[in-house]
Amino acid sequence: MARLFLLTGLWLCVLGVTVAVFPPPCSRIECPSYDLIGSGKGYEIRRYNSTVWISTAAIEDISLVDATRTGFLLLFDYIQGNNEYKRKIEMTAPVLTQVKPSDGPFCKSSFVVSFYVPKKNQADPPPPNAQLHLQKWLPTYAAVRQFGGFVHDADVGVEAAALKASLEGSTWYEAVEKSRSGAYAVAQYNSPFEFDHRVNEIWMPSTMDNTAVLYA
Repeated sequence: MARLFLLTGLWLCVLGVTVAVFPPPCSRIECPSYDLIGSGKGYEIRRYNSTVWISTAAIEDISLVDATRTGFLLLFDYIQGNNEYKRKIEMTAPVLTQVKPSDGPFCKSSFVVSFYVPKKNQADPPPPNAQLHLQKWLPTYAAVRQFGGFVHDADVGVEAAALKASLEGSTWYEAVEKSRSGAYAVAQYNSPFEFDHRVNEIWMPSTMDNTAVLYA
């Protein structure tokens, strides 16, 4: 069956079945798989299968952009072989920055930056690195909003607020609000050297059917 990659944010109905259309960069780089559970104006509800991520320790910073850059460099060095086994690991997408916001505009927030571990490297524990740790997710629900361009600090709060607003009045709103405690994540799918057709997402965790959430 042919794999279809359409414009970001669209999904395809084939024989009456809703099929999730992954962000276009996932046609050339491995991404975590998910099922599309529902959607509305400005959001999707996704169920991610069990996944493994390699993650930084919490980075305290005022800037998500700066924290992501710091974490990305550590993680990229790791997959290039700076690990205990000197093993290289393929690049994946997205670069995920989990955010626990601060209590005020001039206070530092907490950021954890992660790379998705390719499926072929998940059977055995990925090589250790003293500065990084593994996150193992059980099946996880998330409300998701996509946006384009380069990520700027000023945009992130706006996009997160827009996702929350789009969920209001939906059947998903209460589950998301109950789960996230103000936390959310920013997913970036493109290389920093790509200028066109960039894909980013805001993820807000949600608990349904006693599954794991994005922030345990």
